[in-house]
Amino acid sequence: MNDTVTEATELDAMSIAEILEALPHRYPFLMIDKIIDINGDESAVGIKNITFNEPIFQGHFPGNPIFPGVLIIEGMAQTAGAIVIKHDGNANGKKIVMMLGVDNARFRKPAGPGDRLEFHITKMHRRRNVGRYEAKAIVDGKVVAEAEITAMIVGADS
Repeated sequence: MNDTVTEATELDAMSIAEILEALPHRYPFLMIDKIIDINGDESAVGIKNITFNEPIFQGHFPGNPIFPGVLIIEGMAQTAGAIVIKHDGNANGKKIVMMLGVDNARFRKPAGPGDRLEFHITKMHRRRNVGRYEAKAIVDGKVVAEAEITAMIVGADS
């Protein structure tokens, strides 16, 4: 008989309303539609449904719409920031997460209209108000981009 107690991990989710409460970003710069499989500030999956109606496709690129890599990185960072704010508690919108760095960014394949981007975020380490996250953007089970994101929690008035 095994006497080991296994602690269950409770996974959570964030609706668009909760994301809007946690992040200062708004249209057209909010890069996530919902967040699923949240495990505290340890990991989560952000979801971005890419549609042809997005203004970016008027210029990137007409006739061959490709979702910009920099916006994929932003979606990764927003997902990490939202779960940190949710985990720590956002005292009436007084805290925001600022990106400090992006390392080891790689773009494997393009993403475009009709794709469902999944931002898989995993905490590498966190000390006080600075955290580092491994991030992968996945479409249909294939990695399209990856990076390491470093961010810091600051007061909204900073």
